[in-house]
Amino acid sequence: MSYYIHQIEFATPEYDAAVSLRYDVLRRPLGLDFTLEQLAAEYDQLHLAAFDERGELIGYLNLSPVDVRQVKMRQVAVAERWQGRGVGQALVAASETLARQLGFAHMVLHARELAVPFYKKLHYEQVGERFEEVTIPHWRMEKALDGQA
Repeated sequence: MSYYIHQIEFATPEYDAAVSLRYDVLRRPLGLDFTLEQLAAEYDQLHLAAFDERGELIGYLNLSPVDVRQVKMRQVAVAERWQGRGVGQALVAASETLARQLGFAHMVLHARELAVPFYKKLHYEQVGERFEEVTIPHWRMEKALDGQA
């Protein structure tokens, strides 16, 4: 099966499908839900989604500008049956391309401890000390998008 990636808009059926996927993959296992305030804060952020050949949403990530040079990758989620098949890697690559096109030079993210090896393979560096976020251990990770540290 093949898939494709494109940007989706806030408050659309595709966005609603992304919220559902994120809940299933990221929140439900922790016994957490999204608040209306958390979702409303995403109205001006960038939303990338992966779709299978039938048009079903199978992966998602969010880009949230930090400042004019730095953007934060958030909420990376891939449907369970698609995990390990390159969808997450393709989403990250697409987000890096989009961020570069928009003039960002640096990507940051908070990786769940279990996801650190995934991001290291994609040349992200761990920065600082482990911390807790959404009840589990995370690491700050960074990558220069312009080829400079």
